[in-house]
Amino acid sequence: MPASHLDSLHRELGARFVDFGGWSMPVQYEGVLAEHGAVRETVGVFDVSHLGRVRVTGPGATDLIGRLFCNDITRIEPGRAQYTMLLNDRGGVVDDIIVWWLGEDDLIVAQCSSCHEDI
Repeated sequence: MPASHLDSLHRELGARFVDFGGWSMPVQYEGVLAEHGAVRETVGVFDVSHLGRVRVTGPGATDLIGRLFCNDITRIEPGRAQYTMLLNDRGGVVDDIIVWWLGEDDLIVAQCSSCHEDI
């Protein structure tokens, strides 16, 4: 079963692991209440190294990605990301997506690893 690039760090920090879409991924550390409190009072981090990624570049890349997803990706600032959805022709959700805007006509699209072939 594939593991995150951060697997050894997660294990060192005492993570409890589960099968997450065919990947060995950390699901919990100290406990749900402790983690909830930490996120509310400081910061939380989510390991996305299991996500499939596609880099889309070249003339028209921004326009293409803008037509594929339901959010206006042109509002993303360079170096930032936006959570959005890939919809089917009936408006149903195929997958939730993260789009990183690296610069004009230079984007990274990340989707769940189990949907990589569908995208």
